[in-house]
Amino acid sequence: MTRTILRIDSSARRTGSITRDLSDRIIEHLAPDTVITRDLTDTIPQIDEDWVGANFTPAADRSEAQEDRLALSDALIDEIVRADTLVIGLPIYNFSVPTALKSWIDQIARAGVTFQYTADGPKGLLEGKRAIFAVASGGTEVGSDIDFATGYLRHIMGFIGITDVEIVHADRMAVEPEETLKAAHAQVDALAA
Repeated sequence: MTRTILRIDSSARRTGSITRDLSDRIIEHLAPDTVITRDLTDTIPQIDEDWVGANFTPAADRSEAQEDRLALSDALIDEIVRADTLVIGLPIYNFSVPTALKSWIDQIARAGVTFQYTADGPKGLLEGKRAIFAVASGGTEVGSDIDFATGYLRHIMGFIGITDVEIVHADRMAVEPEETLKAAHAQVDALAA
């Protein structure tokens, strides 16, 4: 069975990043056949009025300019479709997700493409996938009342149909860095391959 991982990096730090290191370790542990890498610090634009207009125009009626406007979004969604597992580097910035990750979310959460509205509410269309969050924070404890990042990202994954979500965390790095990293590495080792 061929296994493909989509690796999403959102840390502003390219060197010395805990989330990038944890993502490396997770991928090495899972030993996939293929890794697709998307570094969000390479600029994922925010959606704007033209993007929204293109997105809400039926595909058959889109102009060439509208198709071009959605080309990146289509490519980002295709990366998710091709993957069995998403490994998402999630540094917690000011209690939430980095803006680069939020821009990625806005590009990939598309009605009729990755989710649909039903009489029972929204239904995700990308089922049968796994997501692993590689989380780091200076002082925000994962799952605490001030963690607005992990619950939000878990919700977004469920919104597009990915409900198998695991979290590897090196939280509170400013408080106990050595113990925190040791615990995070043990969490990686405990992941089912």
